[in-house]
Amino acid sequence: QVELAESGGGLVQAGGSLRLSCAASGGTFSSYFMGWFRQAPGKEREFVARISYGGGVTRYADSVKGRFTISRDNVKNTVFLQMNSLKPEDTAVYYCAAARGPFYRDTDSIDYWGTGTLVTVSL
Repeated sequence: QVELAESGGGLVQAGGSLRLSCAASGGTFSSYFMGWFRQAPGKEREFVARISYGGGVTRYADSVKGRFTISRDNVKNTVFLQMNSLKPEDTAVYYCAAARGPFYRDTDSIDYWGTGTLVTVSL
């Protein structure tokens, strides 16, 4: 059983930056694709970014490409999401995700979820 704990959310003005972290425990971290999804009020959970086992391959949603960067530290069992040039439409609860294989938009492919961290971007 893998447990994921997100941190780093908060309130930021538009144009600002935040760095989310997700610490994993209880499993072999390097055996999982890791990623981030987000869910805004009244909307479905959507894919944000993912990173491969060793960190060499990443994929992003078009809406965040060029602004967000996903990375991982397989020694510290942590995945990060650096978010720059934040927009009000980035406001959402951000969830860390772990899967045994590659995933994209299909939330059914996710094996473990964190409990989420709220990011609020004000004008």
